[in-house]
Amino acid sequence: MSVHASTEQSLLEQGRSTLQDLLGRDWEVTVRPEHPEDGDDGADATLQIKSGDGVYVEMLVEVASRVTPKDAAGALTSKAHLVRRVSRYTRLLVVSPWISPMTQEALRRSGIDYLDLTGNISLRVSRPAIVIHTQGADRAPASHRALSNKPLLTGAKAGRLVRLLADVPPPYRATELAKNAKLSLGYVSRLLDTLEDLLLIQRDGKVVVSVDWQQLLRARAAQTDLIRTTEASGMLAPNGVASVLQQLKDSPPGCNREVLVTGSYAARAVAPVSVGGQLMLYVQDSPEDVELAARELGLLPVPEGADVLLLRAKDLSVWQRPVYMEGIWQVGFTQLALDCLSGPGRMPAEGEKVLEYLATHERLWRKGDHSLLHEQGLF
Repeated sequence: MSVHASTEQSLLEQGRSTLQDLLGRDWEVTVRPEHPEDGDDGADATLQIKSGDGVYVEMLVEVASRVTPKDAAGALTSKAHLVRRVSRYTRLLVVSPWISPMTQEALRRSGIDYLDLTGNISLRVSRPAIVIHTQGADRAPASHRALSNKPLLTGAKAGRLVRLLADVPPPYRATELAKNAKLSLGYVSRLLDTLEDLLLIQRDGKVVVSVDWQQLLRARAAQTDLIRTTEASGMLAPNGVASVLQQLKDSPPGCNREVLVTGSYAARAVAPVSVGGQLMLYVQDSPEDVELAARELGLLPVPEGADVLLLRAKDLSVWQRPVYMEGIWQVGFTQLALDCLSGPGRMPAEGEKVLEYLATHERLWRKGDHSLLHEQGLF
């Protein structure tokens, strides 16, 4: 979380100025930098907020170039507890270029105030009475992403590992995950570091012992966009969506599954929320496969008003662990949750209902026997 001195001063001044603008001219916001002794893990500065009638509060400021949920739940929570033990009237304020929604939640749980330069602010003081809660960027600005060399939850490789972590309960090591997901050990190790920082997994040494699969799926979905990443092609079903579904039902159950249903129509089988919507079908990742699927299903490409979307699967993991529901092959449950949560319109709400279903039927879909990984074709 360390920050170069010049960057620290810039962050402090920008944070001070932001609070001053929010509170107005009747308030005075000043910052006094701290100069701790070598090795002293003290605050970076003290911020004083004074009202027009002279009542003021002092806050200890922690300046950080990057703050993770792990930081919030660990070192920062410990520091906040220490601050309160010294003086119950003093609070800890974290200032950073950007603070993720998950980190914001962790800070609020620990009663820690925060401010980032995109406008995410949470400040609650009893005397003088101040309550500020504003929302800024929910995704990291490009300039902030460049600060870390750890992989993000974007891209096909991350999606492959996320699905494996969600579908197969731990314990397991990075070497097992890399082998079964067909990813490099270095990449898997770095991504596990990221997930641990986000409190999405817990490790005992080198062994993953716990996975918060629901939050993991939400975090992955928050960093992707179903329509954009799959290069969706809009189609019209001349005889209606029902006729397309019937064609899929008429296919022999044991045939090669070259088309998989996802989105609202698939979610409806386990979490009926609404009716209608576009029928979304995965096909292989090439324009030729899109054209072939459209021809075989009698679909016509249209620039707008599509009732069917053909999605190009960017990774083989999309085809892993499909389910046979109501006579039709659909994507696996965790892939369905990811697609809905990252989809447009009402789909994220449907994704949440899918997560509710999965949480109450976990024993039916999570594969607990690791020896079955290859036998069942998980990866």
